[in-house]
Amino acid sequence: MKVWLDDERQAPEGWVPCRWPEEVIFLLETGEVEEISLDHDLNDPFTEGQGFKERTGYDVLLWIEEQVIVNGFVPPKINIHTANASARQKMVAAVASIERKI
Repeated sequence: MKVWLDDERQAPEGWVPCRWPEEVIFLLETGEVEEISLDHDLNDPFTEGQGFKERTGYDVLLWIEEQVIVNGFVPPKINIHTANASARQKMVAAVASIERKI
């Protein structure tokens, strides 16, 4: 299964669309995900400006890294498709960190 995390862009054909990090994590826990592609900025109009923590594609990477370290999780192929340049750098660094821990 290929999983696409984005709140605005349409998932490519053959990819499972997700809007929230929790959805992606749920699918990762099934062990059936072979590839993911992550956006960073996920617009949540219900919590915007209400003091809630912003949820991002980076949250998925933090979960993967923890699972690799704690449980020996074998991550799928990870792609980053965010348009946010500074977030992309942070996410690419997280992917490199995950790869070093495998």
